[in-house]
Amino acid sequence: MRKGWIIGGALLLLVLLGVLTLGGQYNTLVQKETAVDAQWAQVQNQLQRRADLIPNLVNTVKGYAKHEQEVFSNIAAARSQLLAARGPEEAARANQNVDSWLGRLLALVENYPQLKADATFTRLMDELAGTENRIAVERMRYNQSVRDWNATIRVFPTVILASLLGKAPRQYFQAQPGTEQAPQVNF
Repeated sequence: MRKGWIIGGALLLLVLLGVLTLGGQYNTLVQKETAVDAQWAQVQNQLQRRADLIPNLVNTVKGYAKHEQEVFSNIAAARSQLLAARGPEEAARANQNVDSWLGRLLALVENYPQLKADATFTRLMDELAGTENRIAVERMRYNQSVRDWNATIRVFPTVILASLLGKAPRQYFQAQPGTEQAPQVNF
């Protein structure tokens, strides 16, 4: 009888340890998945900040370069794509388009030296430069969070729980092919 209680107690202890281990792994999955989502929200926050700055920058330049309507309309379209992007892949493509048209806008500015001396333009350019740095930092943090998530769902024994819960690897925020080279601007 006593032997049965010992075996039963040992089995109960093993089941309890298993449940606690699974509970800990589940909590880790929830924390890491939440961290990835929070970092993506930060990337979106900075992309939104950039999108909010663009109309002010465009309006400032418009005052000097009224005849460059194509650049302005394409920047507006690129900004709309960025705001409508769903997920890292679409945001990366839209971001590349915004980068390209902002490069053309900045090339346009070179033709208007008096614009570069305008205080509003200078302030907006400083804000845009700061935003670009913030975007880079948030993308880096997002990618670190994704790396941590992807590693967590692949290690044993968490891989078993992650598979049972349908947890899949997340995609990194990657630059589109060709973005390693500066855009060519010809007017």
